[in-house]
Amino acid sequence: MTELNRELLFSDHSMYGQDRSSSTPDASLFEMPDDDIAQRQIHEDALQTTMLQAGIKELEFKNAKDEDLASRYRSQCNRERFLDSTKFHRIHVDEDECSHSGILLGNLEEASSFFVKALLIRQKYMKISRQSFCRTTEKALKTYVDKSLECIDHEDVARSICAGLPTESFEDVNPFDIEFLPDNGNVCKIKNGIVMVYEDKDALEREKPLDLKHPDVQEFVSDRNVLLALCSHGPIKSFAYRRMSFLESRFNLHVLLNETNEIAAQKRVSHRDFYNVRKVDTHVHAASCMNQKHLLRFIKNKMKNCPNEEVLFRNGNVMTLEKVFRSLNLTSYDLSVDKLDVHADRNTFHRFDKFNLKYNPIGELVTNVSLRLKSARLKMNNFATFTGESRLREIFLKTDNYVDGRYFGELIKEVAYELEDSKYQMAEPRLSIYGKSKIEWDKLARWAVNNSVYSDNVRWLIQIPRLYNIYKSNNLLNNFQEMLDNIFTPLFEVTCNPSSHPELHRFLPQLIGFDSVDDESKAENHLFHEDSPLPNEWDLPENPPYSYYCFYMFANITALNNLRKQRGLNCFMFRPHCGEAGSVEHLMAAFILAQNISHGLLLRKVPALQYLYYLAQVGIAMSPLSNNSLFLNYHRNPLPSYHARGLIVSISSDDPLQFHFTKEPLMEEYSIAAQVWKLNPCDMCELARNSVWMSGFEHNLKKHWLGENYLKEGIESNSISCTNVPGIRVAYRHETLEEELCTICDPQIKDHIPPHS
Repeated sequence: MTELNRELLFSDHSMYGQDRSSSTPDASLFEMPDDDIAQRQIHEDALQTTMLQAGIKELEFKNAKDEDLASRYRSQCNRERFLDSTKFHRIHVDEDECSHSGILLGNLEEASSFFVKALLIRQKYMKISRQSFCRTTEKALKTYVDKSLECIDHEDVARSICAGLPTESFEDVNPFDIEFLPDNGNVCKIKNGIVMVYEDKDALEREKPLDLKHPDVQEFVSDRNVLLALCSHGPIKSFAYRRMSFLESRFNLHVLLNETNEIAAQKRVSHRDFYNVRKVDTHVHAASCMNQKHLLRFIKNKMKNCPNEEVLFRNGNVMTLEKVFRSLNLTSYDLSVDKLDVHADRNTFHRFDKFNLKYNPIGELVTNVSLRLKSARLKMNNFATFTGESRLREIFLKTDNYVDGRYFGELIKEVAYELEDSKYQMAEPRLSIYGKSKIEWDKLARWAVNNSVYSDNVRWLIQIPRLYNIYKSNNLLNNFQEMLDNIFTPLFEVTCNPSSHPELHRFLPQLIGFDSVDDESKAENHLFHEDSPLPNEWDLPENPPYSYYCFYMFANITALNNLRKQRGLNCFMFRPHCGEAGSVEHLMAAFILAQNISHGLLLRKVPALQYLYYLAQVGIAMSPLSNNSLFLNYHRNPLPSYHARGLIVSISSDDPLQFHFTKEPLMEEYSIAAQVWKLNPCDMCELARNSVWMSGFEHNLKKHWLGENYLKEGIESNSISCTNVPGIRVAYRHETLEEELCTICDPQIKDHIPPHS
């Protein structure tokens, strides 16, 4: 018998606080003679049997030598935990034969047909783009509605994200040292806004592209119109509003009945609490991922140690860092957080234009200097007028500048080191590709490779700002197709021939998806429809609408994913900013096309669409502090309501430079949310679990962070020892979702549902 087992058996307390005299056998019964080996073995077996019968729930087996006994203990504990986690107070509601939730059966049939059709539409687009779809929802659709429905291979989709990255820690291997595939001879050319791939030049001349699946414009517009009809249908809006209100009330009742048991289950877990469960910042911008004090400290450090380093080329002159600050009439001693002026304040509320200026350190000061110089009619050779692009932003927060983004790379690595030091916090920062030129991708990848910008705790997304109208007005682009060509053609080229863009090929395995960003509150004068101009015909001065951007981004991502899958390379997700402001039509396009979204505030105004996001379990990355400064006061934020109703929501920081004060902005978000909305530890851990689930980190990492079976349904998907989320909460969420899906997919009304096209 090992010393560890003896110590555990005869310790004065167990995990449950049991008294030794009542819970463990008398050690004197097992006194073993040292000179009798056979007798010793008999007593060993008897003692092991008694230990099993004693009912000790938790043991540490790190140093135990008896692996068979350890396995038996684990098996017993897992069985008991599974049984305990499914025992909780459930709420059952018996519906009337003639109505359901106050809705007449006839109206329910109509609502059901619309909701099911909308879910089938999303499943179709997720499948062709190699993105994921809720397994529980898919099973309900297949069982009750369309038995011929071809399901998504969820594990294959999970494995395709970050495929090609080494499984070892980046501390041990360089993730940029990857295999280069040979050139497959394919040729790429954009046509009608979508990059086509041809087997060779002869196929290009014959216009015979490869069959890489991508959606059709007419089909998308038709599917979008289904959602438009659904969201404007009176009885359906009433039904969805009642169901969402019922779900929120049901959750509140669940918490009243089961909160004590949920917290008790958390306390029984060793080495897990909110601080050491994994949590991912699913929405943060790289250019503002540091707090203002961090940026100030970095700038001062460079001024102190590198004053004579040449950092900026302006008006035909190369300027050192010292000259730049002298031109601003500043010294390092003068700098302060207030003078940087990068933090959002009450003046940015509903003023996205003013918020964008906060990305320019000392931007207001440059404005005043420029105005004074103009009024005095002085020469402007050494001064740049303020155009929303300050010098300090170009020097410290850009990847493409005179120092090749070295300062920005150092800043990002410092932020990554802080994440690694915390161990349990991850981030998915956004880097920008503007679409002004095809060489942007090579410059960005070269910045990442040359500056060794990588971390175990970081995976990247590319954000595409919707700024076509600005490029057009400055004669940088002739039409919208040129912008799409600049963004996507290099990705197809590097997929066909990695040697054509070597740095880009090294960088792409760490890229998990694409984002679409800009001010959603801008008015849109055009509604995307079948007769809208094609991208090569869109030479208008105004910007295309949000759904137009999303569709052509999605179509190219879909074709790219199918090509990269054929070559065994990683695939990408589409995760746009959506629903922060503007039209609710944005949320309809995102429901069809996006893996998950950021913000989603406007869902609170569209109950039918909110119900769809719940049924499909579409992830929503919410940033309450960001919203509080820009569009919605903190107390009005719908995050606690979404969470109670069962939507998949996570907490993210968005822009720590503008909104946060501490060096752990994600923890700052969680702590404020917990205090204001009175979230309990179970809620906090559930939000953290959601963030990992909806993130783009590798399949093997998610298995480690969430449990081996995280892709399964219900309680089987949860490992409380990894997530600290009680099985009671997971079982409640799963059972409630299944009941709602059964309501929508009721066999009694499925005959009224139109066939899936």
